[in-house]
Amino acid sequence: MGFIKNQERKMGIRILKWQYTKMNRIAPGLAELEEQADKIIAQAHEIARQRGRNLVSIIKDLARNITSNSGE
Repeated sequence: MGFIKNQERKMGIRILKWQYTKMNRIAPGLAELEEQADKIIAQAHEIARQRGRNLVSIIKDLARNITSNSGE
């Protein structure tokens, strides 16, 4: 995994953990967080290509959606 991809994954994990904490929920294990982070990073890149938005703001939006839907 390249340096930038690794940094994006770490950022995604931090944002996901923050979202879980903000919602007073227990975050899943590292493997699950990495999987979720990879999914939101891939989606964020696709959205950024289509719409030209800021990657970080897209990742935050996607993380918010994942954490709010994961307990259902």
